[in-house]
Amino acid sequence: MEGEEGSQQPQLVLGDKLFLLRQPDVQDIDKVRYKEDVFTHINQNDMVPLYETLVADSVLDLDRALLDSMRAKIHDELANLDEKIADAEENLGESEVREAHLAKSLFFIRIMDKEKALEHLKVTETKTVAVGQKMDLVFYTLQLGFFDMDFDLISKSIDKAKNLFEEGGDWERKNRLKVYEGLYCMSTRNFEKAAKLFLDSISTFTTYELFPYDTFIFYTVLTSIISLDRVSLKQKVVDAPEILTVIGKIPYLSEFLNSLYDCQYKSFFSAFAGLTEQIKLDRYLHPHFRYYMREVRTVVYSQFLESYKSVTIEAMAKAFGVTEDFIDVELSRFIAAGKLHCKIDKVEGVLETNRPDAKNALYQATIKQGDFLLNRIQKLSRVIDL
Repeated sequence: MEGEEGSQQPQLVLGDKLFLLRQPDVQDIDKVRYKEDVFTHINQNDMVPLYETLVADSVLDLDRALLDSMRAKIHDELANLDEKIADAEENLGESEVREAHLAKSLFFIRIMDKEKALEHLKVTETKTVAVGQKMDLVFYTLQLGFFDMDFDLISKSIDKAKNLFEEGGDWERKNRLKVYEGLYCMSTRNFEKAAKLFLDSISTFTTYELFPYDTFIFYTVLTSIISLDRVSLKQKVVDAPEILTVIGKIPYLSEFLNSLYDCQYKSFFSAFAGLTEQIKLDRYLHPHFRYYMREVRTVVYSQFLESYKSVTIEAMAKAFGVTEDFIDVELSRFIAAGKLHCKIDKVEGVLETNRPDAKNALYQATIKQGDFLLNRIQKLSRVIDL
């Protein structure tokens, strides 16, 4: 069940196809192919619970004969697994008992019976002594969570894994956990933490069961662009040898990253447009599509305006390869939301930057905290006097 190098977990591949099958932006001809793939996978792995769910949601058509056949095979295989567990408990050692229980847990994962899989993973854990093997059970649980984006299960499993590591654990599993946590952070819109975890794992990546290395680099670059300052982006991403060896294989990504750093804004917007479909049709990024688009535009507009005390709207529009009206509408929205520190002079057709004074902001924060502390001391002194 563990993904070998370059091999993504079949259940997670299935999850991606189910996501695409439900997207209105996916072409009908592609949906036909995804539907066939999903049906084939369900049939080959006797995934009765998932099949019944998809039939109820009108994603797949009901085939009564197939359903009865899959149920019969599940019944026979479960009887065989229970027989092996009983034999191991009567005649073999603790290690064999654990392996027999693990086989049953993996069977429930294969047929995507989530409730029974989680229940039997707990049983298997009671038969497990080694921390590393307990961690492997947590990874199976995390994969179940990522299949249907159960963030509560994922969060609890990550916390459990961290507690296990306090008892011990090897570096390889610790590094794998960073990627799982990074994917969780990215999926819950914590892009800054996701970028940090991904960058920490970039030279030790072995988590092929989640996604291929190309996809990992794709996520690393996307999260880093909106999380890192310009200097850090250059050191950790633009010049990173691990990224340089792969980034050219991903359409538009190299141009997207390098044109931002090199201030080639027209090329940046062109590459950005090419990447939007990839971001929109990624099931982990899809819920944050609009947010991510706004954040990237905030980064690029801020970078451009940082070089000027004032600049004409015409010059900015020319640099980005868009119309003046587009820049006017875009910046107005970001200024109103407090994302950009500038103002528009419509009469002169000029943008004037008004960067916040960092020293003044720090002074005001210190005064505010000082007042708060004095109030607390006064209240405490009154209590003491009483």
